[in-house]
Amino acid sequence: MNRRNLLAAAAGLLARPAIAKPRVLRVAFLGQALIEHVVDGDAWPGRAALRARLRRNDACFTNLETVIRGPRAGAPTREGLTVHAGEPEVLGVLDDLGINLVATSNNHAFDLGSGGILDTVDAVGRQGLAFAGSGPDLAAAAAPGYRETPAGSVALVAFATGKVREGGAATPNRPGVNELRRGLSGEPLAEDLARVLASITEARRTAQVVIAYQHNHDWEPAMEDVPSWQRDLARRCVDAGAAVFVGHGAPVLQGAEIYRGAPLLYGLGNFIFQTEKPPGAYPPSAWTSVFAECVFEGGRAVGLRFEPIVLNEIGRGGPHDMETRGFPRLASTPERQAILEDFAARSALLGPSLRVGANGEAITR
Repeated sequence: MNRRNLLAAAAGLLARPAIAKPRVLRVAFLGQALIEHVVDGDAWPGRAALRARLRRNDACFTNLETVIRGPRAGAPTREGLTVHAGEPEVLGVLDDLGINLVATSNNHAFDLGSGGILDTVDAVGRQGLAFAGSGPDLAAAAAPGYRETPAGSVALVAFATGKVREGGAATPNRPGVNELRRGLSGEPLAEDLARVLASITEARRTAQVVIAYQHNHDWEPAMEDVPSWQRDLARRCVDAGAAVFVGHGAPVLQGAEIYRGAPLLYGLGNFIFQTEKPPGAYPPSAWTSVFAECVFEGGRAVGLRFEPIVLNEIGRGGPHDMETRGFPRLASTPERQAILEDFAARSALLGPSLRVGANGEAITR
């Protein structure tokens, strides 16, 4: 190459616009949100700090453990204390915190019948929250939901296992949740598993990050333990294209692990827990948890951190005050240490793929 060509080539390189490095995508994964009441101001101590923390993420995910009341709601399908229902305004509470992606597949989605399922997905859509897991028919319930962010698209495939009441599962011509059933052998039914994995594969074609979500009520005798069949299922979801597997169902924090670089967050316990059951009905561990903040780059997790939270079992007005009960705050320093140590111990039982540092950072192998 002569000098003239060399200079021309150099000028051409300088003239090309720099290729911007893709921005990392930050997603927070919270415990389930059983929210029945709107609360403002001083009735929720620690709300401002929690809100500031969550809103620094591009997407913030939870399971909506509440039916939203609307004109099509039917008679309750379970006893009063276990009906989880709220007015549409409770969605504004989640939205204000920065939550913008929710699963609607759980065993309480049918608490007000098929009409309640339709009212809920309509209300969630009006609030501007992306969602997946239930709908007017099986195709809609199984379809991925998408959250577009400035850093890229996040897809959600959501399904429920266990304690889905008769009539609560979606069919080709009936509203309901996307149910993944288990056969007599304990393994997921082939047709349900194929549907879930196909949705994950579909979502991965266009989304930077795909979340596989399961609301599971087929617990082990000790509900803190993770079932072996669920661990296998989580891996199959990752093999199909999920960047993370997230679970709820048991009202306590379960362990986590890493598979092929993907976090497997089997049970994140509670984020908001406005149960109507009296104080003492649940163990103390139901009132503490962590949320996970994950950084993704190129569709893979490159950073993971866990932040402990504490929920108030007793409302501000006393044991009978359910309206200000069950709201989270960031844990204090002594509380943080205890919660993280417990979470680390539960995760260690699943193998050496994930260790939890003193500050909540994930150390992977």
